Amino acid sequence: MDHVMCGLAVNPALPSELVDRLIAAADPELDQALAGREDLSRAQTVMLARRDEATAVWLAYGGRLTAADVDPATQPGAALALLENGAGSPEWARLLVARPDADHRQKLAACPGLPPDVVDGLAVDPDVRVVAELALWTTADTAARLARHPYAEVRSAVAANERTPPDVLAMLLTGDGIPPARWCLVCDRETTPFVHDPHCRRPACTLWPGAACDGTHQSTVHELTDRALGNPATPSEALAGFADHASMPLRRRLAARPDLPPSVCERLARDPSPGVRAELAGNPVLDEKLIRVLAADPDQQVRRSVAFHPGVPLDVLGSLAGPARIGPTMLPRIAGASPAEVEELARSPHAAVRMLVAERRDLPAGIRDELAADPDAKVLKAIAGHPGLSEDRLRAMVDRHGVRVVTGVAANPDAPPSLLEDLTRHEPPVRKVLGEVARHRAATPGALLMCLADERARRAAAGHPALPPRVVAGLLEDDDWRVVEAAAANPSLPLAVMARLVP
Repeated sequence: MDHVMCGLAVNPALPSELVDRLIAAADPELDQALAGREDLSRAQTVMLARRDEATAVWLAYGGRLTAADVDPATQPGAALALLENGAGSPEWARLLVARPDADHRQKLAACPGLPPDVVDGLAVDPDVRVVAELALWTTADTAARLARHPYAEVRSAVAANERTPPDVLAMLLTGDGIPPARWCLVCDRETTPFVHDPHCRRPACTLWPGAACDGTHQSTVHELTDRALGNPATPSEALAGFADHASMPLRRRLAARPDLPPSVCERLARDPSPGVRAELAGNPVLDEKLIRVLAADPDQQVRRSVAFHPGVPLDVLGSLAGPARIGPTMLPRIAGASPAEVEELARSPHAAVRMLVAERRDLPAGIRDELAADPDAKVLKAIAGHPGLSEDRLRAMVDRHGVRVVTGVAANPDAPPSLLEDLTRHEPPVRKVLGEVARHRAATPGALLMCLADERARRAAAGHPALPPRVVAGLLEDDDWRVVEAAAANPSLPLAVMARLVP
């Protein structure tokens, strides 16, 4: 791979005439890099699409091609991409459904708006993978028809389709009113009973690890149940019987549903598996009573999930903030707090709570500045990236807490150039600071030169437009290919150098 050419291919400052020259000399790998340019002319786009099928597919998915630009007979991948985007011709679907390549027919089955005769053909395709793909994306009527397909994999795909009618999903989930599936991909290929070895070394084997069938298609039926439990269209009245299911993953999937009846929530809150209780603990459907019950759970994972509940009472959140080790993250309850609650949280006696509210980036100026003067370093670390902080406040943070906050200060979008330069020379040095400065829009040439001394920051600094042009050109000879690509893509690379490099 020519890393200089790859970098130039995405350089936004590369003139159109040099793009033409690069296209003329490109290989398929470089074609895809060039296809990502936003300034390609129509002629350049069509030329790239006609030369390489993979590039044509990429351009079609990106909306850069029209139906007039693609021949479905010679570029079936691009035609399928346009059909998937709803921009292809219905006649293409009739052509592609007759292709011998099952992979193409499988991709076609996922496309919207297919003609009825094409859907009918895909529904009886000899490759069950094609039918399953259709079942996953098709309309309600076709999904209801495929729910009785003899292959369990097709029924499993129907269970995942959110267009499937609720009564059909309930039927698949409970098995009531529907005959058992006759086959699955396991018993279709192996003598039952069979359990697939996770370390199978057969080169032609395509079964997934753990695939199993003893005549009941158990691994596929388990997948079907999991999909139906996770499908928001499945009616809640069909769920209750699964609260005591023997499978912990299925109970966990059930615990995540936002439409659980209160009786099911109460049963799951007593589940022996901490993973199930933790999944339930973050479910918005929980009432305050169960939130408080789970906040006292003996398992730390469960208590931590309660903290992420969007309706957790503030007093409960205050008791969990420290012991649950939540760390620097934006909790839903904090993000949705009212102005009065924000003020209350910012003045909490618990530093862990003040740290959580400091993660918000829309704080009123008074509360922001109050938190910026907090005596606790973890609060300052959380507030350091808040826009609007003055240079004096940012410098005061560094003076008081040094290495504990200096990286956050360097990441502040409003950190001035002079402060960024000073941070690159901070003693003791903090390596992560250089990476933040190298990506900062206000970084000065002097600060970026300091960043070049660090192996990881060097890659980001090489692509920064404030880096002096002569330095950018010199980095084209760097030993690290990532630095070379970044320098070649840097818009500050001199035009004369670009012209000399392009064949």
